[in-house]
Amino acid sequence: SAAPDPAGAPGKLLDLLRVAAFVLDEDGRIVLWSPEAELLFGHRAEEAVGAEAGRLLILPEHLEQVTEWFLRVLGGEQWAGVFPVRCRDGSTRHAEFRHISMRAPDGHRQILGLAADAGTVRELETTLALSDILIEQSPIGLALFDEEMRWRRVNPALERINGIPAERLLGRRLEDMLPGIDPVRVASSVRRVLSDGRPVVDQTLVGSTPADPGRDHVWSVSYYRVVDRGGRPLGVAASAVDVTERHRAGDEVAEARERLAIIADAGDRIGSTLDLPRIARELADISVPRLADLATVDLLDEALTGDPGEPVRIDGSVRFRALAVVAADDRARSGAAARATDRVGDLAEYGPNRVITRCVTLGRTIVLPRVGAGELRRIARDEEAAGQLEEAGVHSYLAVPLIARGNVLGAIGLFRTENPRPFAPADVSLAGELAARAAISVDNARLYHRERHTALTLQRSLLPSVPTDRPGLDLAARYLPAVSEAGGDWYDVLPQDDGRTALIVGDVMGKGVHAAAIMGQLRSTTRALARLSLPPAELLEHLDATTAGLGESIATCVHVVCNPAGGWCEVTSAGHPPPVMVEPDGRAHLLEVPPARPLGVGGAVFSPRRMPMPPGATLVLYTDGLVEDRRDDIDVGLHTLLRVVSGPPRPLEETCDAVLEALHRDPRDDVALLLARNRP
Repeated sequence: SAAPDPAGAPGKLLDLLRVAAFVLDEDGRIVLWSPEAELLFGHRAEEAVGAEAGRLLILPEHLEQVTEWFLRVLGGEQWAGVFPVRCRDGSTRHAEFRHISMRAPDGHRQILGLAADAGTVRELETTLALSDILIEQSPIGLALFDEEMRWRRVNPALERINGIPAERLLGRRLEDMLPGIDPVRVASSVRRVLSDGRPVVDQTLVGSTPADPGRDHVWSVSYYRVVDRGGRPLGVAASAVDVTERHRAGDEVAEARERLAIIADAGDRIGSTLDLPRIARELADISVPRLADLATVDLLDEALTGDPGEPVRIDGSVRFRALAVVAADDRARSGAAARATDRVGDLAEYGPNRVITRCVTLGRTIVLPRVGAGELRRIARDEEAAGQLEEAGVHSYLAVPLIARGNVLGAIGLFRTENPRPFAPADVSLAGELAARAAISVDNARLYHRERHTALTLQRSLLPSVPTDRPGLDLAARYLPAVSEAGGDWYDVLPQDDGRTALIVGDVMGKGVHAAAIMGQLRSTTRALARLSLPPAELLEHLDATTAGLGESIATCVHVVCNPAGGWCEVTSAGHPPPVMVEPDGRAHLLEVPPARPLGVGGAVFSPRRMPMPPGATLVLYTDGLVEDRRDDIDVGLHTLLRVVSGPPRPLEETCDAVLEALHRDPRDDVALLLARNRP
């Protein structure tokens, strides 16, 4: 224990009580009178010393009783109690007394009297009792450490938290008793609070105690320095609250938010494309490293090559095509594990006992929280790959089927190497959400590719072959389908009487098989009408009526009759962008064609316009996909077209390539381009 400090400041408890001391002789006269007695009763020492205490302090009606008590105390008894006292100013004050019999050096009896204001004593007792109740009954763990960081007070709540009775703690050093909750950190905090007096509030401690051994809890602990009324440090008080459930709930909320963020990210990234390899790559990228250290995406080969409208058959061994493998590249172990997986593009066949085969055969998620050598042989493609996975430290595996519209399309494989935790139910749920979203995108991509392939096949079959030169005309043409979906753009070259040639470029509004089918009907109708040698305006009127009869279909079209021998051409438009004429000297300009409504709207009046087409002049017919761009006004595209085709004449094939290179910036729309030059 610490050595006494004579110079140390005394406590203030006695000052608070203002305990008065006085001494009476055998006759009841006051022989000693303390300053506190003067403060308490008002009588100065020179007035009190020598006076009879009974006559000075006691009311007459109580004098007889007080005399009896005095004689009993003088005989060796003690007396304590509350009694009214007369003060110097005439008022009455209740004081709590304690009288003690003493023997003076000369052998005579004396009485030591101690007194304090009864109200002050009751208030202090109440305060102390209330403080004790608050400490003992508090549900918050409370402790007091002295300046040597020894346990001095522990309430029952902290006993329950610690699992150690108070009698085993008191007097022991702090860090000796609770090694399971980082005692060094606790001692450091207490020492710092003792040193600078600044409290530490809401410090998080994680660990276990004998109350619940082997299970970590989370506590919110606060420390503050305790001082007496004179400012002298007495020690450090600590409070502790078990916030394990709140902390766990907070973690669950944070994890739920993270899962929602991952799912939203997956919806934005996976749902924005119909490209199968990109879908697989995005799915794997989203999974690593937030869910796994390594992710693989494998589709059933039949799902890639079979009819999307037919269910995928799974029987016995299964053939998979690897579409994506993503590892946390900055981690050596996951990178090593990636080398043991099938390479992207490889075709692998897995037997019925393999985990991925069972995953797609059963159509359900298979989770292996703890993976050993035996399980790795059922995961990897062969013994060598199993050894590589084991060496890389794969310890947990998850296989999730990709199921869309009741059809199993493949599976995603998730591996953990660096993350020490096994896959938990929350991980399985999140992986299932990601797989479900990806599977829908995969199936949509399959359906889209089938429809796009059908539309392209239909459209290419309906388009003419590369046009051959006509008498007096050199010809070149291009058709570029949209990346996302084929449309209804077309061109045609039709021979007419007297060496004339009809050039037609049209555009059916819409995309896909429907637009391609409408285009095919319009092109067939145009070819049939052209054989009748109808005038251009009459031909477009018949074509307008045909379009109106095809349902809610609208198309634009430009019809040009070229007469190379006569050096002229006749242009008729149905809501189509104007052709470009490149003069023999290289100047290019848009032809001014009488406007008319598109085909299918009804009520259109078509007016042809004849204009010169001298030898060496070139006509450029195109669809709006060439000059329109969502980023710019159409005038920008038209000016670019004029600039590219201007200048000294070049071979038409070379001109087609130059035009497409300069203008085909938006692959979301298809393009038809037809060039005709009056051969000099």
